[in-house]
Amino acid sequence: MAPIGRMINTKRRQQYLEAMAAHGWDVLLLYGHSWRKDFFRSLVNFNFFGPHAVAALDRTGDISVFVAHPWDQELLKSSLDIPVQCGLSLRGFNSAKTAVAGMELMEARLVEPSFVSATQLVEAMRRIKTAEEIEILRQASLLADIGYQHFVNSIQVGMAEYELVAEVEGFLKERGAEDNFMLIGSGGVEVFGMRPPTDRRFENGDNVTTELSPQVQGYYAQICRTLVLGEPSEKQIRSFSIFREAQQAAEDFLKPGVNIKDVARVQNDVFRREGFGEFTGSKYTRVRGHNLGLHPDENPYVLEDVDCVVEEGMVLIAHPNTYLPLSGYMVFGDTLVVTSDGCRRLGQTAKKLFSKEA
Repeated sequence: MAPIGRMINTKRRQQYLEAMAAHGWDVLLLYGHSWRKDFFRSLVNFNFFGPHAVAALDRTGDISVFVAHPWDQELLKSSLDIPVQCGLSLRGFNSAKTAVAGMELMEARLVEPSFVSATQLVEAMRRIKTAEEIEILRQASLLADIGYQHFVNSIQVGMAEYELVAEVEGFLKERGAEDNFMLIGSGGVEVFGMRPPTDRRFENGDNVTTELSPQVQGYYAQICRTLVLGEPSEKQIRSFSIFREAQQAAEDFLKPGVNIKDVARVQNDVFRREGFGEFTGSKYTRVRGHNLGLHPDENPYVLEDVDCVVEEGMVLIAHPNTYLPLSGYMVFGDTLVVTSDGCRRLGQTAKKLFSKEA
């Protein structure tokens, strides 16, 4: 749970009130469920236990909360002086001009015919982080750094993927992470991507890729790195050099005013120049990065067909993660905050191909 003084995001509340006034809305509902708590937590940063919760902001600035589990009601009532109701019937809002952020995530029974969606508007506001949010993301990035170092220290030939992921998960949660979204891949040229961990056991010569995303006070930072068990081969070294150059191209290019599609393009251009242009499409590559915040995979996605202008205060990861026939799937990326004239890394992990004696 966030510290009580930080549970209400007062800057977001003011932004939401201004948006409500501009659109003539009486109430803004911010909905969250077990997997997507981000709209709710953008206003009330409380990690609820139940299946869903709603924060209701009225045009006077008052906040009330509706939760599905009595534990959440008890905790919120003891922490904040706001009305908290256990039960998620929202029919009381059908007579007002009500907008809902996260309406597309709701069960049909919760949606009243008069509700309008505020999802895209709230997503756009959330892309630009406050100073307090950036500081929390910096703390999450530092936790990602030590988490990846523990990953490197713990891995060994014969260990199962799920054993390594469990070790890293425990390590991060012992150090304050609320959650950790983590993917892994291991093997050689037959590996086409990352996934949840399996019972595959690591072998000498493996590429071992991971996307590690610890959550601190609701906010996710992310790191992507590739490790070779044993001495890296010439093909592994050459492959990683392409990934390293592509990520650096994005980091050098990123600044306010550029388009997100060009952040993808400068990465893909490195692969095209090296003769691997066919591996920049959707068959081999999901995204070249994405926004970060209260959800680990926020809009905008870094793709050449996504039209979105970069603004100061955005926090995103640029990661040219894809398959190459040189040595299979590799990953490489860092959490970046957009500054007035460029961007800066929030983490400190070395920008290299990691290796460990097998």
